[in-house]
Amino acid sequence: MVNRVVLDVREVRKSFGEKVVHKGVSFQVHEREILALFGGSGTGKSVILRSIIGLEKPDSGEILFEGHDLTKMTEDELKQVRLKIGYVFQNGALFDSLTVEENLSYPLEAHTKLSPSEILTKVNAMLELIDMKGSNDLLPAELSGGMQKRAGLARAIIMEPKIILFDEPTAGLDPTNTKRLIQNINRLKTLGITGIFVTHDIPSAFEIADRVAILSEGRIPIIDTVENIRKSNDPLVQSFISEAMAQEKMSRIRHAK
Repeated sequence: MVNRVVLDVREVRKSFGEKVVHKGVSFQVHEREILALFGGSGTGKSVILRSIIGLEKPDSGEILFEGHDLTKMTEDELKQVRLKIGYVFQNGALFDSLTVEENLSYPLEAHTKLSPSEILTKVNAMLELIDMKGSNDLLPAELSGGMQKRAGLARAIIMEPKIILFDEPTAGLDPTNTKRLIQNINRLKTLGITGIFVTHDIPSAFEIADRVAILSEGRIPIIDTVENIRKSNDPLVQSFISEAMAQEKMSRIRHAK
């Protein structure tokens, strides 16, 4: 049984000046599904995520979230929708002057009526979930790169969003921290999260995704299950996976030095 559609991107087109980025991007994300989005550098993967939260406006097309077209919304309407969409940035995007606890508490204080004790209980539960129990009073500068990303993940999901957008979450991480972050995301998967996982890291994507979409030449010509993508003989799939795997191997070699 296929779960209901949470996000429906229809024929999205986007150009920046003379540079055409999207020529008609279409895909759906179902409830309790993680869709991995692959594509080379400069293909507009992050532009898609930014369009979903209204930071970029497509030239044409529709982005339906829970049945409502985000491209037609005002800024005030988008602010309300963003409370339902978690965004995991490449660098964690924590507030430097706030502790880990304060970073995680911030969205709850700003957008809920929870009491301080209820907020602390929620923060502590989240820190335990991401293997950072007891790190409440640490500042971002005192965290490793991997811990910053996990704290950013926790802040993105603490409001229990309907969908989470992962923008290259493993970029810059060594294999150990990558593995730990993927374990954390897989733990969240058991809780039924829905997400889009933008990445060059194919092994990680294969580990957590249900389906894979490949962005190429402004469109998504291929979208299929991880199992089918793994064994696909399609030349585009083969060339993309071999190139991405080579890049990932070089990255791991650099980290090992």
